[in-house]
Amino acid sequence: MGLPGLEYALPVFTDPLVIGLIILGTVAGVVVGALPGLSSSMAIALLLPFSLYLDPVPAISLLAALYCAGTYGGSITAILINAPGAPPAAATAFDGYPMAVKGEAGRALGIAAIASSSGGIFSVIVLLFAAPFLARIAYSFGPPEYFALAIFGLSMLASISAEAPVKNLIGGCLGLLIATVGVDLTTGVERFTFGVPELSDGIHFIPVLIGLFAVTELLSQAQKLGQEKFGVRLSAVKLPSLDDLRRVKSTILRSSVIGTFIGVLPAEGATMAAMIGYNEAKRWSDEPEAFGKGAIEGVAGPEAANNAATGGAMVPTLALGIPGSATAAVILGGLQVHGLRPGPYLFDEQPGLLYGIFFAMLLANCLFLFVGLAGAKIFSRISLVPPTLLWPTVFALCFVGAYGLEQSVIDVWVMMLAGLLGFVLKRHGFAPAPIIMGLVLGGLVESSLAQSMIIFDQQWTGFLGRPIALVFLGLASISVLWAPTRAAIGRLLPRNRRTA
Repeated sequence: MGLPGLEYALPVFTDPLVIGLIILGTVAGVVVGALPGLSSSMAIALLLPFSLYLDPVPAISLLAALYCAGTYGGSITAILINAPGAPPAAATAFDGYPMAVKGEAGRALGIAAIASSSGGIFSVIVLLFAAPFLARIAYSFGPPEYFALAIFGLSMLASISAEAPVKNLIGGCLGLLIATVGVDLTTGVERFTFGVPELSDGIHFIPVLIGLFAVTELLSQAQKLGQEKFGVRLSAVKLPSLDDLRRVKSTILRSSVIGTFIGVLPAEGATMAAMIGYNEAKRWSDEPEAFGKGAIEGVAGPEAANNAATGGAMVPTLALGIPGSATAAVILGGLQVHGLRPGPYLFDEQPGLLYGIFFAMLLANCLFLFVGLAGAKIFSRISLVPPTLLWPTVFALCFVGAYGLEQSVIDVWVMMLAGLLGFVLKRHGFAPAPIIMGLVLGGLVESSLAQSMIIFDQQWTGFLGRPIALVFLGLASISVLWAPTRAAIGRLLPRNRRTA
């Protein structure tokens, strides 16, 4: 059976503009990923205002290519200087940096590139088949089902980090609160506008996004000026041997499946996929004691998983309008600012756009294999860019991106306030991703709830007659209650053993 939508691949692969933007996005993604402190989420947020000047297919293709390549790029500095360029690459540093210390930097970079590309290609192929199937199921969804699905997506915030589930849920609620600013379309009542006319249409997504990712990180990096970095000399970038590939092939396949599945779950993203991929690689290894000391499976596992999560995250993003990760939420915002609403009808109305995105991601995953292998030595030098030059440039782009959306000074102030808020919250253990998820899903939660209550004649019991909605609400309850229940059981078990 051939790939679905193959007829839509020809315009992507023959359009010089699209090909050029995919190459640009791939190279930029690797560069951004290789810079500690920067991330693909931040880069996409900064590029989003400029993508408005492009047609939807080239614009989203650029963002999708940057997403795929940026996830891999973080492995370069994780291996060479033990400074992950992006959070998903943190697990790669566990064994990648010890390999570099032992003089095997080229081998580690080669394994990372092959595993990342393999995981990404696997997930995009799954995306090609799974997204249309999921979209067909979504045709039976009404406002109650979309409300329950959005609540389920928000509930998954509790499982992003086992250490701070409550803080993640609070962050999601804060995002929902920000989404309520403006005129309620159901009642016509203004909310939280404080007499500012520009806020009557609500707080725009892009300034908040730039503030929470770029400005927050800028303020965080300002605290690290003067810290020394210790690098490892890279003499050559060599492809892994056939014996290496035989050793990691099962690890790559297993982590690709894990990463794709984790990516499909709303809000989970590549970081969790990488950690689970690393843990499973160690659990299935014949030499688990070698992990942490330079095991190639310890590089292949997380790299295949975190790149597989990119394609997986796009499945619910495009088929249901529920972002599978923080970066997918940014791309979802990009679709919305282009006047498109992801969901089942988009597969009928804009199949060329959707399959164009799919094949752009497929091409990007193939390209960064060659870019990563050929240019890893060059890209590793990017980490030597002085912060005194890098971050002022990022700051200037923040202003341009926030102001360029609506040419509004209010958006610049929103960006600055969001960045300051994000910085304060980050110091107290709150991550920006849950806030972004809440902001993106806020409109869907509010509109679908209002429509559901109209359908049910203001009776909450109407949800009891919608089986699909009940399933999602049940899953949401399990997701929220699972962590505290497990913690409570963990506290009780030792006590029971002592009394036995």
